[in-house]
Amino acid sequence: MSRLLIVSNRLPVTVKVEGGEISIHASVGGLATGLQGVHQRSHGSWIGWPGVHSEPDDAVRANLDQHLEPMRLAPVHLTEAEVAGFYTRFSNGVLWPLLHSMLDKIPLQSREWSTYSRVNERFAAAVAARYQPGDLVWVHDYQLMLVPEMLRRLVPEARIGFFLHIPFPSSSVFRALPQREEILRGLLGADVIGFHTASYVRNFAASLLRILGQAVDVDRLWYDRREVRIGSFPMGIDAAAFSKMADDPAVLAEARALRNMDDCAVLVGIDRLDYTKGITRRLLAFERLLSKHPELSERVHLLQVAVPSRSKVAAYKKSRARIDALIGKINGTFATPRWSPVRYLHRAMTQREVVALYRAADVMVVTPVRDGMNLVAKEFAAARSDEDGVLVLSEFAGAASEMGEALLVNPYDIAGTADALHRALSMPREERRLRMQSLRKRVATHDSTRWAGTFLDALAAAASRPHRGVGPSPAAEVTAAANLARSATHLTLLLDYDGTLVPYALVPESATPDPALLELLRGLSRRPRTEVHVVSGRSRLSLEEWFGSLRMGLHAEHGLWSRPPGFPLWKRLPLPELPSRERIAAILADFADRTPGARVEQKESVIAWHWRQADPQFGRRQACELRLHLTELLSNVGAEVVAGDHVIEVRPYGVNKGIVASSVLGNAPPGSVFVAMGDDTTDEDLFSALPADAIPVHVGPHPSSAKLRAATTEDARQFLRSLLESPSTSASTK
Repeated sequence: MSRLLIVSNRLPVTVKVEGGEISIHASVGGLATGLQGVHQRSHGSWIGWPGVHSEPDDAVRANLDQHLEPMRLAPVHLTEAEVAGFYTRFSNGVLWPLLHSMLDKIPLQSREWSTYSRVNERFAAAVAARYQPGDLVWVHDYQLMLVPEMLRRLVPEARIGFFLHIPFPSSSVFRALPQREEILRGLLGADVIGFHTASYVRNFAASLLRILGQAVDVDRLWYDRREVRIGSFPMGIDAAAFSKMADDPAVLAEARALRNMDDCAVLVGIDRLDYTKGITRRLLAFERLLSKHPELSERVHLLQVAVPSRSKVAAYKKSRARIDALIGKINGTFATPRWSPVRYLHRAMTQREVVALYRAADVMVVTPVRDGMNLVAKEFAAARSDEDGVLVLSEFAGAASEMGEALLVNPYDIAGTADALHRALSMPREERRLRMQSLRKRVATHDSTRWAGTFLDALAAAASRPHRGVGPSPAAEVTAAANLARSATHLTLLLDYDGTLVPYALVPESATPDPALLELLRGLSRRPRTEVHVVSGRSRLSLEEWFGSLRMGLHAEHGLWSRPPGFPLWKRLPLPELPSRERIAAILADFADRTPGARVEQKESVIAWHWRQADPQFGRRQACELRLHLTELLSNVGAEVVAGDHVIEVRPYGVNKGIVASSVLGNAPPGSVFVAMGDDTTDEDLFSALPADAIPVHVGPHPSSAKLRAATTEDARQFLRSLLESPSTSASTK
């Protein structure tokens, strides 16, 4: 496999310096555990902050580097001031609450953007210094969101992946960040951008569209002459290791001791002390449970572990004070001389202690108000080899999309969460077993090894795709392609119209074919062993009027209507009519009214919203809003929204130019050579349906998968004219 350079805020070790002596211990859990195996196998480097402050003249720095080098760990040394600005005040003070959709936790002012940017530059430089041709680079999490673009500038050919381990919010929330454009462009320096869930992918795509005007086509987009893939890669855990540890006799003995302390049912919560984890609302739900079910007095307790976290951030200090006060209130109200309903531990725990708590729990309560994934839920399932225990899980945790057998709750619904806790405590043994069996099977299958492998496979696939420039192809390549087409025993041409054969016009109706184009198409249609097809988004009435007298195949509205060469009758694809047509037309008309220069075009089965005459900046913004609105409106309807060059079209689902190509290919004689020409995203479906030896030609500057490029419509015509010459005549573009 390729060498892998892993880049994260922290190295996967805990470093301590006491009296000039350095001790290094492997960290456990999360990213450190999830990537340990792949780091060892790839023979690459792990780049990150070692966790101790250093000054430029710090003598410890060189000594620490020597200790870390054999482990292939490359430290990025940061001063105390840099850590305070980059990590504490901006990463955790601004980005963390923003990405968790908690705008009220963001400070009124933050002056640390420059520090965040400068430290990201330091990380990018450290990666570039270690980079070797062929390496894969995997950057992790919100602290390093600028690194992909910065590294791209330093090493343009690098293949870069980025993974966000926390949520990505809705575009309406993300737009609150003053540096929103810089963050998005930073991420788009990567070839593959990964998130835990599909909903985070959709939120990110919406932000790209609304803020940068960059449209995502299903799971990818073209940006800066590159294809960027965006996908969901749910992170797993080392399930086998947790299951093995849970069966250790010492761990089982500790679990029994915890359960036998007061012979109560045990609810367990294990979290970092963080306002996103929902500890306050969990305590309120437990209080409601005790109030509603007094028979549970002295029969159940909540054991809540809150691991200290970011104690220097003001919002965390307030969260701790609120939790302490609420626990005191609950215990003061419900405790008896023999029983305290809440047991509270505010300290770090070893992994073995945590697993013992998993085995002791009757109910595991994982109720964050927002969480990227939450691996505690998966660890609990992996630890329950006894196939017992119930998981109560917040629907706002990323893990909820995979763990449907848990009791899913809305942590903002205190009464509903309390009812779920009661249901968990009273659930029959057989139901508990069936639910846990399913959870354990899924967690074991989708483990951390599979997560890392899936992401790296996507990144390796990106590395195998050549980057295609957006300039015209060299004359020699064009000449070779023209000679191949001219010498074919049978030649099939599939030609787009607007932007390919004729330039775009401000008013689409004015883009009629000129005499020179008609003469060119007439010559091509009469060429021996040649078949010509015009595949356009235009209506069949327009194509019939312009080209009906020529012996060509005509395909209107992106292939919904077709008229084969030599046949007078049009045939429609056997698809339903456009659903909700009147409602869609009304929405398009409303946007046209609010966008000076925009207009609506109604075809037989397609409705188009043109904005070529609108102000470019305002028109693009309106087009982004319209596309998002229509996509949400038609998500469960048999229609799709397609963005072309200054046009948004709504058409019946299943219509695209690739269907035309497939039909034409099926009827072509053996040994045929296919040439296709197009200029926008709708033509990519046409290109993708062609065989590998075909000649797709993209016209214009936009990104495309086509092998050849023509700069202008005149260059496209010149290529077609060259096909009328003898095979020995060379072709060239202007």
